[in-house]
Amino acid sequence: MKSPIKISWRTELLPGLLVVLAIAIGFYFYAHFPETVITHWNIQGQADGWSSKWFGAFFLPLLLIALHLLFIVIPFFDPQKERYQEFAKTYQLFKLLIIGTMFLIYLFSGLINLGYNLNIGSAVSMMIGALFIVIGNYLGKLKYNWFVGIKTPWSLSSENVWNKTHHIGGWLFILMGIAIIIVPYLPTNWGLALFWLAITVGVLGSMGYSYFAYRQEKK
Repeated sequence: MKSPIKISWRTELLPGLLVVLAIAIGFYFYAHFPETVITHWNIQGQADGWSSKWFGAFFLPLLLIALHLLFIVIPFFDPQKERYQEFAKTYQLFKLLIIGTMFLIYLFSGLINLGYNLNIGSAVSMMIGALFIVIGNYLGKLKYNWFVGIKTPWSLSSENVWNKTHHIGGWLFILMGIAIIIVPYLPTNWGLALFWLAITVGVLGSMGYSYFAYRQEKK
């Protein structure tokens, strides 16, 4: 079966290399990790979750393999599969960005478990915030489909509503990204408040505008 999106060595080289590199690093981590490793930090960068060294070394590489394969097969199952060629470059960019961000978080957390004194809170906030900002800049390029983007009952009901929702949603994603980058540099209570405010505004704002655009179209 022909793929709805053209797959070539150019599209798969970088994400594929990151996945292979993560697997190789996983074996190194497994050989040098202590028996129990930190696998979760709170919003202020304080450790609050631990697992076995096997989980710490190999869970993320396995997840990256699954994620890479998922990005390849998703278009096959979309009733709007013919639209993917219209935003193929954006789709491939999202795949690389998400895999790349997860790889960097994996590498950073692994180095901490090896004893390196790194600020995980600031680093992860910077990575996730930058991811949201870049995705926000490209969100408006996504064409109508059932799997990738801001999917509400109203955006899926009309391509016009879809386009309007993703235009506004893109700006909201950028604002969320900026807020997430700032969070670690604020007092704990202020940082938590800003984080949840940004997420709430981004999610509810996108949904609310989608409904508003739908109602406007109906009128």
